[in-house]
Amino acid sequence: MNPPLTLRTATATLLTPFDLEAGKLERVFGTLAARKVDYADLYFQYSRYEGWSLEEGIVKTGSFNIEQGVGVRAVSGEKTAFAYSDEISFDALQDAAKATRAIGAAGQVRRIKSNVSNRNVVPLYKEVDPIGSLDSKQKVALLEKLEKKCRALDPRVTQVMASLGGEYEVVLIARADGHTAADVRPLVRLSVQVIAEQNGRRESGSGGGGGRTDYSHFSDAVLDDYARQAVSQALANLEARPAPAGSMTVVLGPGWPGVLLHEAVGHGLEGDFNRKGSSAFAGRMGQRVASPGVTVVDDGTMPGRRGSLTVDDEGTPTSRTVLIEDGVLRGYLQDSLNARLMKMPLTGNARRESFAHMTMPRMTNTYMLAGSHDPQEIIRSVKKGLYATNFGGGQVDITNGKFVFSTAEAYMIEDGKVTYPVKGATLIGNGPDALTRVAMIGNDLALDSGIGTCGKEGQSVPVGVGQPTLRIDGLTVGGTA
Repeated sequence: MNPPLTLRTATATLLTPFDLEAGKLERVFGTLAARKVDYADLYFQYSRYEGWSLEEGIVKTGSFNIEQGVGVRAVSGEKTAFAYSDEISFDALQDAAKATRAIGAAGQVRRIKSNVSNRNVVPLYKEVDPIGSLDSKQKVALLEKLEKKCRALDPRVTQVMASLGGEYEVVLIARADGHTAADVRPLVRLSVQVIAEQNGRRESGSGGGGGRTDYSHFSDAVLDDYARQAVSQALANLEARPAPAGSMTVVLGPGWPGVLLHEAVGHGLEGDFNRKGSSAFAGRMGQRVASPGVTVVDDGTMPGRRGSLTVDDEGTPTSRTVLIEDGVLRGYLQDSLNARLMKMPLTGNARRESFAHMTMPRMTNTYMLAGSHDPQEIIRSVKKGLYATNFGGGQVDITNGKFVFSTAEAYMIEDGKVTYPVKGATLIGNGPDALTRVAMIGNDLALDSGIGTCGKEGQSVPVGVGQPTLRIDGLTVGGTA
């Protein structure tokens, strides 16, 4: 039986050119096994990525990079030994294995076998190379078209900045227990920022998106959506008044506002923080942590989504993991180390920025499920409050769940109606506490357009977020009024 296409592609890209047949990989694991370890793997990666940016009607910068290398890891108990090389060769692998095997503890690594463990895993995206899907002139024309669409929407638009990025990545994971897996991961993103001016006032707005596909994703209809989003946000901010401050009801719009859920709640549900007891959710499995009706999932199996992976960076197929079900804590996100130490199942959430980084449990696409309320019903239920439809930056303290988020687009709600835009509003609260303050959940679940990048311990990975319209009572709003 022939191995799947992704494994054939990965083998042809990462092993065959360097004369690394299975027997040589077995010898590398033999070197690692000179000391007893609980787990060991080799992570091969080849990536090619490009970036284009347009400003003042001119493509001012362009970049193109190729990276390849291999990471060698051995785990014993809670300790991890790791070495990497940007040279893929048997000698480099052996040198890295010798550096790694200094670790020693109970447990015995088993040598690699020839079985292929992801024969039946169905790829979640096509094996395409985004960079080759358009030529250079077409990429420039795409950016120019987006700029023209933005300027055509309103004469107050004075500046447009757009950027286009594409990546083609091939990974192969060989584990000492005999598991071999591979993935071919395309990724594209298009972003736009506009500046609008009126009566001496200048405000900005942004839009964009992408996914695990090629540049054909950016159709005229998609470009129209990005342009409308950016321009409408900038024009709303031109009319914005200073935001009031105090404790009030906050309505969060659907889609990208789920980034608050990602930061304030999602990170606290990653296995490493809970194993170490540093998360506000540690030791609370089976307990009520949110209002009834609140169900939060992390799903890496959504075809084509920015945060999706066919297999994670340990070769485990991703899954749909229920984290909170009807307000009750049901699960954590796990990699092999934390799952083993916590005696919990793997969830397919081991992720790493590149071969030069170690894996850790990370989110993929994290979102709250829809409820039963019409979004307009939620707005009508609010006597006075804030309606936040887009967010800028934010930060969270994992240990206590405290967060601060700045809104990029927000409006006042008065007597059940959205009235005027406000500027400078920040949301201040505690993630676990905010979950208990969810009073109404909309029936309009939406995922973000494909723009999310998550940072953790210096590593960045693409992610997705989402939620329906939410009413949260008693959040603290920091304003400028």
